[in-house]
Amino acid sequence: MPQTFLYCVVGLLGFAVGSFLNVVIYRVPRGESLVRPGSHCPHCGSGVRNRHNVPVLGWLLLRGKCADCAAPISARYPLVEAGTAALFVAVAAKFGWSWQLPAYLYLAAVAIALAAIDIDLKRLPDRIVLPSYAIAPLLMIPAVIAEHSWDAVIRGLIAAALLYAGYWILAVLPKGMGWGDVKLAPLLGFYLGWLGWSSVVVGAFAAFLLGGAAGVLLLAARAATRKSRIPFGPYMLAGAFLAVFAAAPIASWYTCLLVPTA
Repeated sequence: MPQTFLYCVVGLLGFAVGSFLNVVIYRVPRGESLVRPGSHCPHCGSGVRNRHNVPVLGWLLLRGKCADCAAPISARYPLVEAGTAALFVAVAAKFGWSWQLPAYLYLAAVAIALAAIDIDLKRLPDRIVLPSYAIAPLLMIPAVIAEHSWDAVIRGLIAAALLYAGYWILAVLPKGMGWGDVKLAPLLGFYLGWLGWSSVVVGAFAAFLLGGAAGVLLLAARAATRKSRIPFGPYMLAGAFLAVFAAAPIASWYTCLLVPTA
């Protein structure tokens, strides 16, 4: 089947998943059910009408306000929906019609939910991270059966253990990492290890590079102080996806810097 058809299907799926992620982002940290009650305005409690539940378009039709009480609806809702669709298409462009595609689409969905929650509350909920330890390997089973990718599985498990150990050491140091970051590390290690050791190295270092750069910018803009708690989960996730999409050229560029050609 043509790639264009894949992008359309995955993009539409991304919009739908993004709409669900908005529910996850709001309810999971509060310990609420993801099923009941249905979508409703948090200000007046009125249910969201079906025509207003269409991703992105619903928010535009409402002009960013509740249809019943006119309370403002955060622009993050359509941004999460559009962002999820865009990331899903990017993942589809990377993996194409492959057995690994569903697993990396799942990672994309989890990444958006976790990043948003961590930015809001400086938490990475176990309710999302821990079940992913089982879901990620299960989604890789078709690839293992079809492609006999046992070496990728073993590499992924080793990478998961290495990243867990590294983040655990950082967590026990004074003013070290949060334990939510420690729990997220093995999941990212498994996904990056599946792709190769260059992905593991690039993803791990990119997280600290991006986090450090963001910290400097926040300090320079006086949006944070040296005592401020800056969530690190979004940078771990951004670094992982940078590795998913560009580990090979980044590793090649860095190797050329270390060993310049004549």
